[in-house]
Formats: sequence, structure tokens, C-alpha cells
Amino acid sequence: MEFLNALVAVSNYVLIPGIAYGSQLALGALGVTLVYGILRFSNFAHGDTMALGTMATVLMTWLFQSMGIGFGVLPTALLALPFGIAFAMALTLGTDRLVYRFYREQKAKPVILVIVSLGVTFIYNGITRFIIGTDDRNFFDGERFIISARDFKKMTGLDEGLAIKTTQGITVITAIVVVALLFWFLNRTRSGKSMRAYSDNEDLALLSGINPERVVMITWLIVAALATVAGVLYGLDKTFKPFTYFQLLLPIFAAAIVGGLGNPIGAIAGGFVIAFSEVTITYAWKKVLGYLMPESIEPSSLVQLMSTDYKFAVSFVILLIVLLFKPTGLFKGQTA
Repeated sequence: MEFLNALVAVSNYVLIPGIAYGSQLALGALGVTLVYGILRFSNFAHGDTMALGTMATVLMTWLFQSMGIGFGVLPTALLALPFGIAFAMALTLGTDRLVYRFYREQKAKPVILVIVSLGVTFIYNGITRFIIGTDDRNFFDGERFIISARDFKKMTGLDEGLAIKTTQGITVITAIVVVALLFWFLNRTRSGKSMRAYSDNEDLALLSGINPERVVMITWLIVAALATVAGVLYGLDKTFKPFTYFQLLLPIFAAAIVGGLGNPIGAIAGGFVIAFSEVTITYAWKKVLGYLMPESIEPSSLVQLMSTDYKFAVSFVILLIVLLFKPTGLFKGQTA
């Protein structure tokens, strides 16, 4: 019985949150890896692209809520999500036309585009803060839990209750659907094959008659959609605060690099590696060990390797280790 309680506690505080967080990071890392693989630079504005797409979704959610429009037990934000995606698409295409295209035509080095993307980051961040403010914004409604800890205890008779939030279930299902659609698009459609060809060998793709500007446009549209979906899922699961998305840039880039920058499968794997590393290292294991160890030697401290305040440091350490020992990542991504 005590072992089952320990297993439920691990599932409640490590396994389920890790899967949900990993799904969010994987979607974010997919956007980063597509930009790197096709446009050949690291887009530091990706985190704030997530923030702006999420902001548009939040504003539309509030509008729907004020009009009495809901989605039953599901969050109203899911109805507003297409509007947020459309806004992010217009934003990224406009930014590419006004900013990135000039440097692309000048054959600027990747480091120049990285610096330019940093400038775009600050502009995006300023716009987000100006429109929606700097405070936490809660936009979740609908049923809070798929199963609550109290109901689980009643069903099983265990002391430890398992709680699965609606947002966690939505995150996992949405991530599976989005990833499946993305891989279908890349592998089965003409546009997707053009993107892959352009990524593998730009010169040969151009000789084959592939229109580079069309590839760039499609890339930005997909990246905007991925960024908005990832941002909204994260905001529903936690909360929406503009600066949080700038901080998310580190674990997202760490996920992309750990998996192999430019490799979509690697981005997904990297997302879960980073997520479970953060959750496992920052979780206080006292309760779990209390179930498993004899009462006489139960730990008195939290048994926490690192405070949650430093969870992003975990991403940074893993990123450094991978760059030192396997720069191409777990799935052999592209090198700069």
C-alpha cells in the first residue's frame, strides 16, 4: 500500500507534470528547430512570439467570456486559439518582410540574424507589456480537473490522491495532434518536401526550381502556429505573464540543442529530457521517501536537489554538457 502511495505521489508531482511540460517545450523547440534548419539562424524572438500569440488568444478569450460564449467543460481559450494563431502568423510574416528579408538578401552571416532577432525580441516584449501589462493574467475557465485528488482517494482508498488537470490532458492531446499534422505535412505534401529539400541542400533545391520565398513564408506560418499553441498551452497550465515567455527561451533552446538543432524528432525528445530533468531535480522527494523508508530513518529535510527558483539553471547545465560532449545533439542535428 505504501509503495502504491509513493507511486501515486511520483505520478502526481513528477510524471504527469513532466509529460505536460515536456509537450509544451517540445512544441516550442519544434519552432526553433524549423527556423534554424530552414532559415539558418537561431531565432531569439521565439519566446516573445509565443507571448504575443498567447496575448492575442487571451484578449479574444476575454471577449468571448464577456459575450457569454464558452466551450463547456473545456477552456474558452481553445475557441480563441485560431485568432491568436492568425495574429502570430501576420506578425511573423510582417517581421520577415520588414526585417529579416533585407539581411537574407544581403547574405548576412547567421550571427547578424541572431543579433537582429534579439532586437525583435525586445520590440515584441515591449508591445506585449504595453497592450496587456506585466502582471499575471488568468484566462482559464471550464472544468479544472479530469480527476481530482479527493475522487481518486475515494475510488482507491489510498492516502495519496492523484489529480490530473484538464489543462494537462489538453496539452498532451493537442501536442500529439499538432506533431502528427506537422510530420504529415513535412513528409506527405509538396510544400513540406520542398522545405525539407531546402533545409538539406539550399543550392540544389534552388536548381530544382523551388521558390525560396515561398519556403520561407510557409516556415514562418508553421512556426507562428507552433509558438502560439505552445504559449497558450503553457499559459493555461500555469499562467500568462509576458516576462515568463522570455525566460522560457532558455529551456526551449536547450531542448532543441539537446535533441539536435534542426532535427524535429530531436526537438521533441529534447523537450522531454529538459522537462523531466527540471521537474525531477527541483521536486522535494521527502513525501515519496516517507512512504518507502522505515519511519525511524525517514528524512527530516525536503530532499530537494535544487529550489524551483533555479529550475532554469538545470536547462543551462544540461545545455553546457551537451555542447561540450555532443554538440550535434542526441539525434545529430545541424552544426552552425
